[in-house]
Amino acid sequence: MCSDVIDAFARRVDLAKLSAAQFIRLLETLHMLGIAGAGVEMRGMSTETLVDVVRRASKEQLRAVAHHPELRRLFLEEIFRRMSDHFLPEKAKYSSIVVNWRFSGGEGDGFDRFQTVIEDGTCRSGTDLGREPVTTITVAADDFFRVATGNAAAATMLVTGRIRVKGEYAPAVRFQGYFDLPRREAPR
Repeated sequence: MCSDVIDAFARRVDLAKLSAAQFIRLLETLHMLGIAGAGVEMRGMSTETLVDVVRRASKEQLRAVAHHPELRRLFLEEIFRRMSDHFLPEKAKYSSIVVNWRFSGGEGDGFDRFQTVIEDGTCRSGTDLGREPVTTITVAADDFFRVATGNAAAATMLVTGRIRVKGEYAPAVRFQGYFDLPRREAPR
């Protein structure tokens, strides 16, 4: 299924009518269809639509995604995969930043880990880029989904303790400013 079809489908679903369990079943079905090669997959969804889905999802629905190991990983990987697409090199041309991300509630030692490197006007993200971080950010996955899609302010979450920072604070505070996140207007 091409991007415009999956986007149209995602926009038509009234998430407010779905319980957290129904939301999870819907995402599991889409993910299963992608694995089966049916041409329907989260990866095909535009960033604009992903941002809109996170905006329309309830806190309970996002928390359910964060507690579902496979969907949690899928959402995290999608966000980190898209970072370089929305990176604004002119905003970071004099910056050299290595950020480690720790998402509580993960398997193993209790955290899922990713790393983002911004240097020389580029942005790369992955599970382990082998770099020494200047900042380590620890946040719940559902809070990160909202912050990464521009649906919550990182500064507010820092002040309230929902985001914890070890190392330099400046990269954590400035991080959202390095990206051009699409915004969808709410329907009238």
